[in-house]
Amino acid sequence: MTTEQLHWRKSTFTDNGQCVEVAETDDGVLVRNSNHPDAGTVLFTRAEMAAWVLGCKAGEFDDLV
Repeated sequence: MTTEQLHWRKSTFTDNGQCVEVAETDDGVLVRNSNHPDAGTVLFTRAEMAAWVLGCKAGEFDDLV
């Protein structure tokens, strides 16, 4: 399956078009820059994505924004 065939989603909190998109695959979750979708993707396992989401919910990355 090509990246164009995937169901890409981005947060409803997207501000001025600056956001990442995610798509579920059999192997995990792909992440890409929504402004440059052809620049490449990063594949995270479901466990890696779960750890990231839990860290975000816990505020561990709040200093980055």
